[in-house]
Amino acid sequence: MKRARQKVVVENEAPQTSQKSKKQKTCLYGSLFGESDSYTSMDWGSLPHPVILRIFQFLPLVDRARASSVCRRWNEIFHIPDLWRRFEFELSQPATSYLKSTHPDLIQQIIKRHADHLQYVSFKVDSSTESAEAACDILSQLVNCSIKTLGLISTAKPSFMNVSKAHFTSALTVVFVNSKSLSSIKIDDTPLDDPSLKVLVANNSDTLKLLKMSSCPHVSPAGILCVADQCHGLKELALNYYILSDELLLALSSEKHVDLEHLRIDVVSENPGQVEFHTIKKQSWDALVKHSPKVNIVMYFFLYEEEFDTFFREETPVTHLYFGRAVSKAMLGRIGMNCPRLIELVVCANGLQPLDDELIRIAERCKNLTAMGLGECEVTCRGFIEFVKMCGGRLTQLSIMEEVLIPDNDYSLDRLHLEVSKHLGRMWFPDMMPTW
Repeated sequence: MKRARQKVVVENEAPQTSQKSKKQKTCLYGSLFGESDSYTSMDWGSLPHPVILRIFQFLPLVDRARASSVCRRWNEIFHIPDLWRRFEFELSQPATSYLKSTHPDLIQQIIKRHADHLQYVSFKVDSSTESAEAACDILSQLVNCSIKTLGLISTAKPSFMNVSKAHFTSALTVVFVNSKSLSSIKIDDTPLDDPSLKVLVANNSDTLKLLKMSSCPHVSPAGILCVADQCHGLKELALNYYILSDELLLALSSEKHVDLEHLRIDVVSENPGQVEFHTIKKQSWDALVKHSPKVNIVMYFFLYEEEFDTFFREETPVTHLYFGRAVSKAMLGRIGMNCPRLIELVVCANGLQPLDDELIRIAERCKNLTAMGLGECEVTCRGFIEFVKMCGGRLTQLSIMEEVLIPDNDYSLDRLHLEVSKHLGRMWFPDMMPTW
């Protein structure tokens, strides 16, 4: 009887302990939201400074702002400069965008208290003109900034291109004049112009290393030359092909200019047959490579087949080629003949003519090729295996849709992946969806 009674006592104690533990947890969680309880022993304000700072760095902005109301100490840490060096303004119209917009009150607080702390800043806007204008309004207020990196990102067109040029350039000039330490600028698809570039150079010529401004129709070759002549630390440059010229390449090759590491060129046509592309002389390309032997020359093509005639008729030192629209067999044949420095080739579409001969020629002549991607094209299994055999283990990236490969009498798709894997020195399968 005693044992039974003791057992009952023990069994009755267990639920009481569990309830007490559960109540303590509930009180602990309640304290997070400002609820007081006599059982709560955790003092959130006494957490070490580095721990609170680390927590804040992982929190989204809205949650960080809410956490700052936990206590006075957390609010003080919320405003320390380290947390405001990197910031992305998200600006959108609720009716037309999936983006979450940064709250206007928070934006004003940032401008008032943290403008001089901002160093790595980007503006992400939707397609609406109102969002782009709001971004310009914020830029106009950054008079005490010391920004090093600036990015203007349009998630869809037209955005900044619909803002008046005067409004945009005036806002951007505020940052160019006041920062004086800009090193990286990405402002594609904007109404940037030559006078703005002159202001940029006048105030940041010693620090500018990256300038990305594709699809800026108000910038002329003279504006780029101004940058090339005076920004001797420039390492990366991205621009449209219509700005590229022999004069610009020679300026980038001058003795006073440091070695350029990346040159990205976007070759874009919106109206088929209405754009005539000029030719860049082989001597100009050679001068650039002689001056900067390790330069990566990246070209993105968004042309229609009839517009390719100008390109790759002579040796061109391009290293990375991306074709976003259909490209002809003849054009790929020229690449195999005249692009000996080629490292990466991506062809999104070609048509219904097998590319065996073109790929084999590229494998023969482009000894540095390490990455290949084929989308809506066709190549026989035999031709593809021959290409892989010639490139061997140096193909570190090989992304081919299964529909590209045409079975023949020698190779089925089942046998093909084994043969390709053998020559690559690793297991390989065709992609259902290439990861370009």
